[in-house]
Amino acid sequence: MQQHRNNARFQALTRRAVLGTIGVAGMALATSSAWADQSVELPIASGPRQRPVTHDFPQKGPMILQRTRPPLLETPMEVFDRGVFTPNDQFYVRWHWAVIPTSVDADAFRLAVRGHVNQVLSLSVGDLLKMPRVELAAVNQCSGNSRGFFSPRVSGAQWAHGAMGNAQWAGVRLKDVLDRAGIKSGAIQVRCSGLDEPVVPEAPDFRKSLDIDHARDGEVMIAFAMNGEQMPLLNGFPLRLIVPGWYSTYWVKMLSDIEVLDRADDNYWMATAYTIPDTPHANITPGQTGVKMIPISRMVPRSFFTNVTEGASLPAGASAAIRGIAFGGDTGVAKVELSMDDGQTWQPATLGEDHGKYSFRRWQVNIPQLAKGHHSLMVRCTSLSGDVQPATPNWNNSGFMLNAVETAHVTAI
Repeated sequence: MQQHRNNARFQALTRRAVLGTIGVAGMALATSSAWADQSVELPIASGPRQRPVTHDFPQKGPMILQRTRPPLLETPMEVFDRGVFTPNDQFYVRWHWAVIPTSVDADAFRLAVRGHVNQVLSLSVGDLLKMPRVELAAVNQCSGNSRGFFSPRVSGAQWAHGAMGNAQWAGVRLKDVLDRAGIKSGAIQVRCSGLDEPVVPEAPDFRKSLDIDHARDGEVMIAFAMNGEQMPLLNGFPLRLIVPGWYSTYWVKMLSDIEVLDRADDNYWMATAYTIPDTPHANITPGQTGVKMIPISRMVPRSFFTNVTEGASLPAGASAAIRGIAFGGDTGVAKVELSMDDGQTWQPATLGEDHGKYSFRRWQVNIPQLAKGHHSLMVRCTSLSGDVQPATPNWNNSGFMLNAVETAHVTAI
């Protein structure tokens, strides 16, 4: 029933409704020092496992606090059990620089399109709303999602599994905007940046680039709404780049500048940061050196339990419905399987509604009887391209791209 309501809300998001909502402009970004007296224990490999739950960020409900400045807010795992789309008020937040506009005047805002183009553009939100509109369901996932499970530990935000979310994005094709400017012959890449700024002048502005053919593939989009509503300020209001199937480092928030380049982008955020070992599963041995590094890009398949947690107790001798979510990375979900014998045998899960190849997909397995004692439940996803979650976790210095088979140890009593 909830899904039907979501679909109806998406269909009701007319161009007029979007314009009316966005015209309100952004809410002020202000946080209180009075954190809620509530915490959660994350099942990560190393401490600190105890994290505060905050209610003090604008347009946000209860979120797991990873960092206050810049804001790093994690989605509680139980949220993913409520539906295939992650609600805006509990959609995770990750910023690189702490200097973020505290409000955005949508009426005065302009998106610049410049560089190796025939015509420089300065587009208002209203200009974009007059262009052909598209919608797409897609998972947004931080490159370091699940970093807290890396062993040995690596530096960076110690996320559990909540640095991800799935939304129905509404906006315009990046291709249509680029075609309006006119791409000159010899264009190589398209570089995007937003309104956030470095704390100190000498630090590199956050900018990310896509190859010109990728930028014009018709799927990359500029979103002005998510889940049928105005995009929260912390998630990128008024515009956000959507790069379906790729990690969120490319999903530039508060998108304000699009520059077409006639050369390969070698800025810090492309050449140094967000790079991974050019090895299978981006895997190396701790301490290994001399490895070729390449920019991170496509996501890999993952699956999660959403109604069973590590160390949970279940009734013995009774049937149990084990459920969760999965996504295929940069392709759709082919199948999800559950094992109850440490991976020796696997049984297929029943898949929920397909919202497109870039979306979460719900899965469920009904277990007739659970024998008394300890059990290891394992879940894995296979993508439509045939990529299967590996049995053993990868490791790299940045804590990127973890996607090993998920295991939950439970006790039937």
